[in-house]
Amino acid sequence: MVPIVNVHQAKTQLSQLLAQVEAGEEVVIARRGEPVARLVACKPPGKRQPDVLKGKIVIPEGFFEPLPEDELKGWEGA
Repeated sequence: MVPIVNVHQAKTQLSQLLAQVEAGEEVVIARRGEPVARLVACKPPGKRQPDVLKGKIVIPEGFFEPLPEDELKGWEGA
C-alpha cells in the first residue's frame, strides 16, 4: 500500500520521505485528505553512445553559408 502523507508531514519529514523513495517506494502527498502529488524516484539518464547517428545524418553543402538578406531580416524581426 502506498503511504499517504499530508503537506505538513511532507515538509517536516522530507529527508525521510526521500530515503523511502530512493529505496523504491512511492509516496502520495495529500492536502486535506485529497491526493495532489506523487513522490517517485527519478530514472537515471541512459548511457550516451558516441557516434550512434554517424552516417545517418547528412548536412547539406550550403548549411554554413550566410542566409539570404530577406530571410535574415525575418529571423532578426526587422
